[in-house]
Order: sequence, then structure tokens, then C-alpha cells
Amino acid sequence: MASPISDLEQRHLLAQTSDREGLESHLQESGRSLYCGFDPTAPSLHIGSLVPLLTLRRFQLSGHSPIALVGGATGLIGDPSGRVDERSLNEVDVVGGWVERLSKQVSRFVDLDGSYAARVVDNLEWTRSLSALDFLRDIGKHFSVNAMMQRDSVKNRLGREGEGISYTEFSYMLMQAYDFLELSRRYHCTIQVGGSDQWGNMVSGIDLIRRVDSQQAFVLTVPLITRADGLKFGKTADGAIWLDPEMTSPYRFYQFWLNTSDDDVVSFLGYFTFVDLGDIAEAADMVRDRPGERSAQRLLAREVTLLAHGKEALSSVERITGALFGGVVADLSSDDLEQLRLDGMDSTLVEDEEELLSALVRADVAKSRGAGRKLIDGKGLHLNGDLVQFYNRALRRDEGLFGRYHLLRRGKKSWHMFYHD
Repeated sequence: MASPISDLEQRHLLAQTSDREGLESHLQESGRSLYCGFDPTAPSLHIGSLVPLLTLRRFQLSGHSPIALVGGATGLIGDPSGRVDERSLNEVDVVGGWVERLSKQVSRFVDLDGSYAARVVDNLEWTRSLSALDFLRDIGKHFSVNAMMQRDSVKNRLGREGEGISYTEFSYMLMQAYDFLELSRRYHCTIQVGGSDQWGNMVSGIDLIRRVDSQQAFVLTVPLITRADGLKFGKTADGAIWLDPEMTSPYRFYQFWLNTSDDDVVSFLGYFTFVDLGDIAEAADMVRDRPGERSAQRLLAREVTLLAHGKEALSSVERITGALFGGVVADLSSDDLEQLRLDGMDSTLVEDEEELLSALVRADVAKSRGAGRKLIDGKGLHLNGDLVQFYNRALRRDEGLFGRYHLLRRGKKSWHMFYHD
């Protein structure tokens, strides 16, 4: 099988390794076990987690066994990496609920069956009964405070006047190292994968395994993805792009990738898909020679949506996109329209038989009733595919799509939804 290290490098996904030559040699034997941790800091992972998730899958496709660790314990502590301030601590039952949701999420990206079956584990399993005294005696004694204070995640916080870092977050490094030790003992896990901001915590795990069990281990980091324009990846005016379809609909998810800039799309195809490197090179040629066709963006949107949400969701979002682009809405299903209502387009709740002109003003589609009349006179409004011709048009429930939805198109591309509860 192809070397996962070589593939990661060609996709510009290899940031750091603890021992490149040793890791390459170690991976020549199939069935190696590796892990990546995901802390439950929200009800869902966002698209920033896709790179490490897909890295686990890349290793699995190369003949190794991934472990996705959902941090029921570390999620109660708070990781200081990449933070300039202290995290708010969430309630135990809240974190427990998030662990369940994230465990189901990460399971979609790796194969839980077969020769190199993945595992999904919760580190609360081995920390729940661990006493503070045992942890300090058996684990804490192997860590030098002097060395810990030199880690970027700690040093950056100590350098902020009036801020500092709590002992709770200071101890996170020990917890993460202990996870690596436990996974080494339980599942012969020898490799940890993580974001480049995790480097200090990860090499602490290597040191702990060597000191306690005299075993060799490796770490590998992937870069934190940034956009070519310097803006933060995965953020929009409306917030993060989540993997949970109830928090970010598949349609909005698809549109996010479809709107990727020409400067980013080729690298994103390497980071976020399993598209062959040769096909990515062809996509790069298309971006250079025929950028207006946006074929690379469509490829990216299809591939990532398929990975995150599956064939049925991809079919739905492509149907919605085609319907809206062509101005024909008759083929949209009730589920399609509900996706749009949730976060696919601006929407306004209306009463049964509410006057359209009144709804236009209330939804800020028109600045006034007079402006609304001008839109109608100019044949600029379509409702559920039909041209609006009369000022007294009303939004009747029984005329809505599926008895609920009214899709208003202003001009060729501007859409708004009115809906009944």
C-alpha cells in the first residue's frame, strides 16, 4: 500500500514529525495503531476537524488501525492550545451529551469493521476512577514544570499581562500524555496525530511512554488550515460551519465549499478530499485556464459534502442548487425546503393570507409598499415559480409548497422564503 506519509506530504498536510525516518520504517509493517483526539467543546465538530479526521482515514486506507478519541475527560478540563484566554468549563452532563454526539460523528469518517477496524473511545473511561494522588504520583512525577512552562501553549499565556493560566488548563498537557500512555497499553497505539498547535502536548506523550514503559512512540502534526486571504478558515458572517446537519444544513455546507476562491480551491481539494493527485492537477489547470467554469469548486463541494453527509444529502443539495439556479422550484421536496428554511436562505414567518406587500416590507425585501409595487410593475418578483402580477397577492397556506413554504425570487438570483408555522 502507498505510504500515508508520502501522500500527506504531497497534499501539503505534513507539518511536523517527531522522527520522520523512524516513523516511515515503523509504518512499513501494516496494522499499526494511531489516534487523534477530539474534545467535546460544542454539540458538534466544525469543518476545521475534517483534516485530522480524514488523516485517520488516510492511514486506515494505507493498512493501519485508527482510534478516534472523544475527550469526555479532557473536555471537562479545557485545552489551552491556541487560546489567549481561559475556556469556560461546561457542566458534566452537558459534556457527556456532547461526547455521545461527537462519537457518532467521528464514526462516519472511519470504517469500524474490517481488517483495520477503527475504534471510537472516551478517555473518561480510564480517568473516571483515577485518584488525584495516584495521578500525581504515577504521572505527575515524570513532568518537569520548567519544561512545561516552555511549551508554547503555556508560555504564550504566561506572557499576557493580567491573564496567566489556571492550574486546571496547565494540567491539560499531563492528561493528554496520559491518554497516549493508556492507548499504548490497551491497543498498542504507537502514533498520535493532531494539529500543529498540539505539538508540545503530543511530544510530552512520547516522553511519558518512554519513561514509564520504555516504549517508542511517534507523533505527526497536520497544519492548521488558513485561507489565502488570511481570513480564518471555516468562519462566515453567520458563524462556524458545523458537521452536524441540524446546525449547518447540507445545502449551506455545500454552498460554503462551492464559494471557495480560486486561490484556495486546489489546496482544499488536497486537504479535504480523497481525489487523486493527478485529478487535482487537472483541476488546477482548469482553474488557471477556465476559471469562470468553477469546475474545481463543484468537485470540491461534491466530494466534501458526500464525505460529511452522504449520497442522499448530496443529491438533495444538488437538486436545490439546480432548482434555484434555474428558477424552477417544483421539483424540490419538503425536506429540501426545510433545509432552506433552517439556514439555506433568509426566511420570514408569515400569517395565513398575509398580504404579500406587507410581508415584503417586514422582511426588508422592499423598503416600502411603494417599492414593492414597483418590483411587481417591473415583473421583478416570482412566487413559487409564478410571476407576481397583482398588488393584492396574499400568502395563503393552501397555496404554499407542501402547505407551508413560499419561495420568492427577486430578479434572477435573490431569494427569500416566507413560511407558515
